[in-house]
Amino acid sequence: MARVLVVNFVSLDGVIQSPLSADEDPDDGFAAGGWVPPYGDDTMASFMSAATTTAAGMLLGRRSYEIFTAAWAGADQSDPAVAAMNRMPKYVVTRSPDVPLAWGHSRRLDGPAEVARLKDEVDGDLVVFGSGGLLGALAEHDLVDEYRLLLVPVILGGGKRMFGDGSPLTHLTLTATTTTSTGVVLLTYTRP
Repeated sequence: MARVLVVNFVSLDGVIQSPLSADEDPDDGFAAGGWVPPYGDDTMASFMSAATTTAAGMLLGRRSYEIFTAAWAGADQSDPAVAAMNRMPKYVVTRSPDVPLAWGHSRRLDGPAEVARLKDEVDGDLVVFGSGGLLGALAEHDLVDEYRLLLVPVILGGGKRMFGDGSPLTHLTLTATTTTSTGVVLLTYTRP
């Protein structure tokens, strides 16, 4: 049985929008994109690489899938994390039948019920990156097993947040914490 792991960069004010580059997700005029790279170090890179290279597959919302396809489908395969992303199955959770599945090993899922079935079919971890809209649905249907958050010491003042109003009450247990040389706190929370 698979576990669903959410791995996200999060600002101190809860924003997850456009962490790696300015043009990643400029929705609603978000102009602070690219807020993570100044905080990168070897510890952060190792944390992200481990989450990616050990995953059995990626579980992505439509918009994150499109962003990842543009960024990683043709990227240099000499990086083990990039090679893993290109090799592993990608499950795109969307109700839109028009989403082109242009990245190899991609499959469309039609919502949380199909994610629940997928958890029964797959062995290993299904990692979720970004995917703010999908996260709400996964949390609402109690499908997330672990959160691996990279808490970045920056306040952005606006943008898409990881959890919106109306998110279900969820109790978690802190199982690991590390602080990088740049002040990013790597937090792992699991379901009790």
